[in-house]
Amino acid sequence: MIANYGYKDGSGDFFIAIDTDKCNGCGACVPACPGSVLDVGEDPNDPMREEPVSFVRDEQRKKLKYACAPCKPDHDRPRLPCVKACEGLAIEHSW
Repeated sequence: MIANYGYKDGSGDFFIAIDTDKCNGCGACVPACPGSVLDVGEDPNDPMREEPVSFVRDEQRKKLKYACAPCKPDHDRPRLPCVKACEGLAIEHSW
């Protein structure tokens, strides 16, 4: 299942998508994220799932444009830290 977190406003789409089928709950993305956007635990979208999964913290969901801004890819940073840290290649960003 693809869990989409974020929003769309007049300046663009700001979503983080986590493929919960690929996420192994290792948590490597959490310390890699300088904005403290991610966490690992019970799947908020599938409470029946027994394995932990990465997700976007509730308080960050409507602030991704700002929380993730320092990591936006440019010529010096081709991959976001959380994407690079994800062992299962489960995380994608809309930008």
